[in-house]
Amino acid sequence: MADDNPTLAPAQPPTVASVLAGLSSKQKMGLAVAVAATIALFLGMWMWGQPPEYRVLYSNLSDRDGGAIIDSLQQQNIPYKFSEGGGALLVPADKVHEVRLRLASQGLPKGSLAGFELMENQKFGTSQFLEQVNYQRALEGELARSMQTLAAVQAARVHLAIPKPTVFVKEQQKPSASVVLTLYPGRVLDRGQINGIVHLVSSSIPDMPASNVTILDQSGSLLSPTKEGPEGLDASQIKYVRQIEQDFVKRIESILAPLVGAENVHAQITADIDFSQSEQTAESFKPNQPPNEAAVRSQQSLESRNGAQNAAGVPGGLTNQPPVPATAPIVNPASAVAQASGSDINMRKESTTNFEVDRTIRYTKLPVGNIRRLSAAVLVNNRTVTDKSGKTSSRPLTDGEKEQITALVKDAMGFDAARGDSLNVLNSAFNEEKEAQGPEVPLWKQPETVALAKDGARYLLILGIALYLLLGVIRPAIKRAFPPPEPKVEEAEVHDEEAGASGAEHAEHPYDANLKAAKQMAHDDPKIVASVVKEWVNKDE
Repeated sequence: MADDNPTLAPAQPPTVASVLAGLSSKQKMGLAVAVAATIALFLGMWMWGQPPEYRVLYSNLSDRDGGAIIDSLQQQNIPYKFSEGGGALLVPADKVHEVRLRLASQGLPKGSLAGFELMENQKFGTSQFLEQVNYQRALEGELARSMQTLAAVQAARVHLAIPKPTVFVKEQQKPSASVVLTLYPGRVLDRGQINGIVHLVSSSIPDMPASNVTILDQSGSLLSPTKEGPEGLDASQIKYVRQIEQDFVKRIESILAPLVGAENVHAQITADIDFSQSEQTAESFKPNQPPNEAAVRSQQSLESRNGAQNAAGVPGGLTNQPPVPATAPIVNPASAVAQASGSDINMRKESTTNFEVDRTIRYTKLPVGNIRRLSAAVLVNNRTVTDKSGKTSSRPLTDGEKEQITALVKDAMGFDAARGDSLNVLNSAFNEEKEAQGPEVPLWKQPETVALAKDGARYLLILGIALYLLLGVIRPAIKRAFPPPEPKVEEAEVHDEEAGASGAEHAEHPYDANLKAAKQMAHDDPKIVASVVKEWVNKDE
């Protein structure tokens, strides 16, 4: 018995041409966009996976600069490699300029400074002049390295001027040095650090005085201390005057703070300081002192006799003895001379005595920085008084309180009227009015809020555009390009269902099945059936 059911031919798989032919123009455009996006994605992934191109960042770096640069690159997670000879440092080509700017902000590279290693490579037959030049270069490099160890110094250069030695004392010259410092942005050197650099250089070169060291910064400002003429003051003298004035102000305010309050007193001091240097030498002679207290310097006595004197008296032992000196004072020298002349004897006595002359030599060197005059101005606020009801008010100071404050200020500043000091104490109410402030700006008008709102709006706009492109363009295009397959009812399943429903043993004829399907389609969607019938009628016509 022949089988009533014909064998179903296997469905042929659709080809690319058939699929493209069945797509509309919009679907074809969406498919083209999807294919282009896929190709661009794979191309970008391939390019991203390729190793970057490396270019030279720096070449001929010293070991110190190379190590510092490598540490910085590692901290920034920037890949690097060296050339074959190791003389050049390479980084990705797209980051060369960025890395150079970053390293420049860190002061790298600092540059190679040659030190005493220059003396290690001396060639045989080097002249004495070349040896001296290399030695001077080594000194300059070592001094610059020492200065670069300071935290505020980014780079340093040292220039030494060392004269040739000579045996003539008059022709000897002192060496000098010039230093140029490059400081890090925002950093300065205080006076102690500058003096330290000056003494570092002067102590490293024999016979170099500290005054022969000149220090400049990168802007050309002179940092080393200078000596001004007698008409001007140097920085140290001005600092000394300000320090004295501030010291007196602190004394006055601290002594009055317990009485009137620290915020109720203000003082200013003007000090006139004498920085002149003077030396005095004085030689004075005093009047003669009394003879019994005077010091004898020299004494000379002269005695002479003229004429003959006959021997008289009884010969014997007493006659041969010398005359006894007179004990009575000479009250009348003229009578004595007359007596002597009466004896035909002329006697002459001379006596010269030189006494020491009093002389005083005084050498006086007046101190520098004496206070010649002080001028003080003190302003005291009114007192705040609270009555029984709790209401506060201000009242001026009484005369007695003013006298007490004046006395305290005079004692605190060492007031000296003979020196010409002046003091002015003024009592007045302080102006404590606060500056008028405008109305408070609402939160939505504040600059910070406006800037935050602008940033948020920009990010939301970008996110909205991205979502629109993703959900409104790309996703529908993909759906139109690749529509989901329509569910198909297999003939075998329909045959099984019909067989199960009727209970018949044989399968239903295909004509009956098609007719039943057509009826079901006309019942479900009459419009399709009507359109089909309309096409048939038009064809028949």
